[in-house]
This record gives sequence, structure tokens and C-alpha cells, in this order.
Amino acid sequence: MKPIPALALLLCLATLAGCDAGRSAPTAQMQATPSDGARQHQDTLIRVPEGSPLRQALIVAAVAPQPFAPTLEAPGTIEAAPERLVKIVPPLAGRIVRLHHQLGDAVKAGDPLVTLDSPDLGAAYRDDAKAQAALLQARQDFERQQTLNQADIAAAKDLQAARQTLTAAESDARAARERLAQLGAPVDAASRREYVLRAPIAGRVVDMSGALGGYWNDTTASLMTVADISTVWLAASVHEKDIAALSVGQAVHIALDAYPGRQFEGKARYIGDLVDTDTRTVHVRVAIDNRERLFKPGMYAHATLEGPSQPALLIPATAVLQSGLATRVFVEQAPFQYESRLVVLGRSTDDKVEVVSGLKAGERIVVQGGVLLND
Repeated sequence: MKPIPALALLLCLATLAGCDAGRSAPTAQMQATPSDGARQHQDTLIRVPEGSPLRQALIVAAVAPQPFAPTLEAPGTIEAAPERLVKIVPPLAGRIVRLHHQLGDAVKAGDPLVTLDSPDLGAAYRDDAKAQAALLQARQDFERQQTLNQADIAAAKDLQAARQTLTAAESDARAARERLAQLGAPVDAASRREYVLRAPIAGRVVDMSGALGGYWNDTTASLMTVADISTVWLAASVHEKDIAALSVGQAVHIALDAYPGRQFEGKARYIGDLVDTDTRTVHVRVAIDNRERLFKPGMYAHATLEGPSQPALLIPATAVLQSGLATRVFVEQAPFQYESRLVVLGRSTDDKVEVVSGLKAGERIVVQGGVLLND
């Protein structure tokens, strides 16, 4: 075996030394303590050294319980109050011979709305007249049989038959008279064919389906609708998970797309007893004064419901830092020494958020500039 020349041996040793240096360099870099001059890491703390410009940018404040009235956002629609919206359905078929009011007219309770020429009304009057005549005849026959029976001229069975006939006639007469009363037709009306539909409540004519001269034969469809919308309802849909925060009487702020920039106030009057199984929401009804007629049934609205005030740890939204799925704040442990801590947040209001866990009252946190400390 030939000896290795000295020059070749030196070259091999130099190459090996270079490889060892390359492998040890990353290790030395990983073990170095990070420091950029403006901040320094010390165990779990971040320290801002003296002279660092960060000292002027960081604002620290103590965390303290504050009154907190949580709010709920819910979509809704404007509806007419059910007891103040009446669909006028004629109980009789007939031809429209007069429209006393037009669409949009204001009416009072009892005002005439539509006059129908109705053969059915004439038939009801004829039935009443026949029933009354039959009753008169049955009463006279019974009185005559009573007189004959007392004189021992007529048999007892004839008196009994007359009594039964009278009872039947009284029943028929009563039914015919009740039919007229149900229709609202006076017994002594001058016209026995003209039927007048009257307004059951005060309000406005908001819908009309019939026309002058037309024949109305559907006694299940509304000919006209009268509504009083001086007070309307906001029906807000609140999610099932927020039901516990609802209460009758709580304040509600209302915004409408029709009036941008304006806000209206109301109070929750009724919380639904049933949950919509399709949307998993419950309806909250809010009564709204609508004497200015700004609210139109069918409008979309946005409701903000205020919950009862309660103490809570509130921090500025600027103090919260999002790091992936984690939410953190910087807690002061000593002057210009801060710990990054995980927190759990609750509801928010304006520019503040509620801290559910992770902080205690009295602790001081970075409320502004914390992003400069974040790695």
C-alpha cells in the first residue's frame, strides 16, 4: 500500500473541518436569545428595554368591572296589529250598487262602506215575514183550542196539537229574526234588497277588491279591508340561543331601510311562546307609535334589543390580538414587562368586548399598541 502524500492529507483534514463548522452554525443560531433592540424575550415575558421607542407607543390600563347591557341584533318586519285590521267579508252575494268610500279614505266605526243589491237579503226578509205570519196563525189556533177545551167542546188531543204547532212556529220565527240580526239588517228596513256593509272599527280603507257594478258572489273573500295603523307591531326573529336574554319591557332600538340614519324606539310587549321549528327563532313583538304613518306593514326592519345591565369585565377591542384560533392580550407583570395570555371573550358593545375568562379585576393590560409586541 502506498503512503498518502502529505499535501493530500492536509487537504482532507481541511475539508472535514469545514463540514463540522457548517453543521454547528445553525445550532448556535437557534440557541441565541431573540432581541431586536426594541423588545427582549425573557422566559415567558416580553421586556421593553430602556430607550426603546415602544415605551412611548404602549398604553396600559387596569381591568375593572363595569355596567354592561348586552344587546341582541335581530331582523324583523312591520305588521299591522291583528285586532286593528279587519277584512270586510259580505255575508250575502249581490251586485255592488254603491261604494261609499275609496282606497285610502278614513272611516269611523259604523260608517257605510258598500251597498249591495242582494236577492239573498230579500229571501231572508220573505222568510221572516212567512215565519211571523205562521206564528200569528199558530197563536190564534192555540188560543181558540184553549177556549174550546175549557168549554168541553174540543178534545184534549186537539189542544195538544195546537200547542206543538205554536212551539214550532215560535222556533221558526225566532230563527228568521236571528238571521236578520246576524246580517245586521233592520226588521223595518224600507228596502228589502239593499244590504249595507259598515265599518266595524275606525281606520282607513287599505285594500279594496270590488268595483262598482260588479257582482260579488264569494262570501268567503274580503271585499274591502279597514285597518287602524296608528299603532303597529315590529315582529323581530330572535335565535333560540338568545331567548334567555329576552324580557318583556326591554328597550328596543329600531332601524328601517326606508329611513337611513334614523332610529326609532320601542319596548318589547310580547315574547312568543312557540319556537319556529324551521328557523329556530322566537318572535318578539314590539308596539310602535305610528301616528306619523312612517311605518308601513310589510317593511323590513333591524331591531337591537337591550338586555338588563350587569357588571362585567370589559376591555377595549384594541387590546385584543388574534393569533390563529387563539385570542390573547398582553398583561403587565412589572413596569415594561408583559405576559401574553389567552382569554375567552363574550359579547361586545360599541368598542368594548366582555372577557369571560383569562383576566381578573385589577390586572393591567396593554390597551393600545399591543400589536407591536406580538411576534
